Amino acid sequence: MRKIAYLILGALCLQACSETPKEETQSDLFARIDTEIKQNSKGYNTLKEATETIGHRLTGSTNGAQAEEYTYNKFKEYGFEDVVYQTFEVEAWARGEVSLTINEDDVKVVTLGHAPVEAHVTGEIVDMGNGLDADYAANPDAVKGKIALVYINILPGSEEGLSNLHRSEKTALAIKYGAIGIIIINQVDNGVLLTGTASVTGELIPIPAVCIGKEDGMALKETLKTKKATAKIDMTNTSDMIKARNVVATLPGTEIPQEEIVIGGHLDSWDLATGAIDNGIGSFAVLDIARAFKANNLQPKRTVKFVMFMGEEQGLLGSKYLVEQAVENNTIENIKYMMNLDMSGNPIGMNAGGKLDNEQFFKDLGAAIQKQDTIYQNKFSNKSGLHSDHQPFMLEGVPILSVHSNLDRSIYGCYHSDCDDFHLVNEDHMKNTARFGTMMLYALANADTLPATKMDSETTKEFMIKNDLKEKLIIGNEWKWEE
Repeated sequence: MRKIAYLILGALCLQACSETPKEETQSDLFARIDTEIKQNSKGYNTLKEATETIGHRLTGSTNGAQAEEYTYNKFKEYGFEDVVYQTFEVEAWARGEVSLTINEDDVKVVTLGHAPVEAHVTGEIVDMGNGLDADYAANPDAVKGKIALVYINILPGSEEGLSNLHRSEKTALAIKYGAIGIIIINQVDNGVLLTGTASVTGELIPIPAVCIGKEDGMALKETLKTKKATAKIDMTNTSDMIKARNVVATLPGTEIPQEEIVIGGHLDSWDLATGAIDNGIGSFAVLDIARAFKANNLQPKRTVKFVMFMGEEQGLLGSKYLVEQAVENNTIENIKYMMNLDMSGNPIGMNAGGKLDNEQFFKDLGAAIQKQDTIYQNKFSNKSGLHSDHQPFMLEGVPILSVHSNLDRSIYGCYHSDCDDFHLVNEDHMKNTARFGTMMLYALANADTLPATKMDSETTKEFMIKNDLKEKLIIGNEWKWEE
């Protein structure tokens, strides 16, 4: 009897031992990822440490170099063997002194990036409204030899359907129409000043460009309705050739390693504060997603490259260099998707830019994420804009992916200003970016068939036109299609 029992136990053991382990479903995998990141996410704490020990992360500065080294070491700490610096040399800009007087009264002001190394101009101020081409077309000589005053956004009460331009594009138009200086009015209450580049090319502009607070600007607009005003702008800045470094950590694909998915966020910031929102919450989320890939032993079919871009604020310098190198080395075709996190947080949906072959892929993926947490609302769009690190990839036809963020809108009042510090950062929102971003990235990198393929030149052109980007690209000298 005992012999029979042993035989039965042996047979059961043999059967159990010979069974193939059950393959992990996407739902089980996402649940595992979700649990691990909730317990071990490090994005918030690493950003806190970086802002406290490094400060701002201006490209070309000592702080910027320290930030590059900090993230390089973190990738290594998280278990990445292939981590490299991608060094590029550019002419970088740093602010010096600035003053603005209007009708002999001093006005609080900040210099916009890539303004001249030295400028001393005095001229009549002309209110050019929104600073769009249509505002100049009505009177093309209005600002010739004078100083243009424009609003950073679209003014309340403007005609419906106007498309706003970037501050650099508004500056380019002022230069085109002969202005000797430009004053941009910020849209944020309580005198908050905005910095940022005023150059569409990343090169020095020929006229001084400054920003004043909303209250001062609106009062000036009222003054100009009944009498003239004269401004005197004095400034000094510096511009030198510097070396900066993208930081790239590579996770090789298991089945089709020659196909690459790039996820990136710009590590650099402006120097008025620590850049915790722009773009600490994005770049340090990329770093935490990289950590989660290693911690969860995620090994997708395609190669994933995690990139900390430098020089974004000064003209997408790092991302342009990476793409230029890929074109030059004939490896641009290997890059199948680019996911960009710029001031991204607490995602509630996805934006997939490019010509989609399978829109349902993203909707199904969103539903799977929503199953883990209904905070995620599975919103979806297929559009794109400019002025972040996805742009050079997009112009080469590479499909792009970003997230719909659900952040407290009040934090954007500190965008590019002296209040963009760590106190604005929400830990749960950063954790949500890592949770949902990891799921998105893994699903894309491990897909049997990608939901979009690289667009050819004509399709890319049509996508730009569809997204109302042609005029902006022409102003920025980036429209590469002949009419």
